[in-house]
Amino acid sequence: MKIIRQPLPYFDERPDGAKVRTLVIHCSAHTTEEMIEVLRERKLSSHYIIDEAGKTVQLVSEKKRAWHAGQSRWRGMYMLNQYSVGIELCSPTLGQAAYSPAQIATLIKLARQIIRHYQIPAVNVVAHSDIAPTRKPDPGKAFPWYDLARKGIGLWYDLTDADKVSENNVEKLLQIIGYDTADLAAASYAFCRHFVPQIITTDDDVNHLVENVYPSDFVLPQACLAVLKACAYKYGKLS
Repeated sequence: MKIIRQPLPYFDERPDGAKVRTLVIHCSAHTTEEMIEVLRERKLSSHYIIDEAGKTVQLVSEKKRAWHAGQSRWRGMYMLNQYSVGIELCSPTLGQAAYSPAQIATLIKLARQIIRHYQIPAVNVVAHSDIAPTRKPDPGKAFPWYDLARKGIGLWYDLTDADKVSENNVEKLLQIIGYDTADLAAASYAFCRHFVPQIITTDDDVNHLVENVYPSDFVLPQACLAVLKACAYKYGKLS
């Protein structure tokens, strides 16, 4: 696949002993050119950007620590920049409307290469919203996690596994998957964005969405508990 290189200087060395163990999927409501300008202004970066046509731009070498994840936590890892490769997708709706087939096809190719090279476990292919649930809504409710899992990128659940889990405590189940549950409403909503997107409210105002990532009074609906238990079984089994 063709990759265009437009280096940004906003990166540093990975700490000694910090290996890439995670792939983080982001999106931003900008074109590639707009996104690069925003990153320059904010002194941030990601390793890659993929636009709606499938064009791929590399901003930072995978060997370096790009500044894309910020304050983050997943499965015992903190500050995931040091452990991850980050991919940004261009999405005018911030992932609330379907991604283009060309964009997802390119993402699949790139993600497979990264996963294979670093031997990233499926439990560590995550959304920005998974690792920073209070701050980030991307890559959004329309991101095709199920389709990617079928192609070996990330995990999906088998609902029949729910019966194998006796635990019913939502917080404990989310922790088994890997979420930071310091804010249970945020973690629950991030889980639903990833695995039960049909219950996530669409916000037509992207700027409002960025400032209002989740409802502070959100409680996981009882109807979603079986999905949560099935996911906990899958993630727990692969820990």
